[in-house]
Amino acid sequence: MAPVEVVATYELYNINQTRLENLIHRIFGNAQLNIEIADRFGRPVTPREWFLVPLFVIDEAVQKIKDGTITEFRYDPGKASLVLRPDK
Repeated sequence: MAPVEVVATYELYNINQTRLENLIHRIFGNAQLNIEIADRFGRPVTPREWFLVPLFVIDEAVQKIKDGTITEFRYDPGKASLVLRPDK
């Protein structure tokens, strides 16, 4: 597989990694890239950690994770932004 370019890093504290991963999938799940690629051995792989989300939205999501308000939002791919959940 090709090398990865790191474009941003974030530091979060006192957060369970599994819960954080589940939260990210819940917030950005509707923007998950649906693709199958070959690994270095030619076997098909379907990445589950790839999302089509602008970097500024990820920055905003990280801030909302830090301040505890992320559960009030969902990602709207059509608007390319976090929007309030209808039930909030």
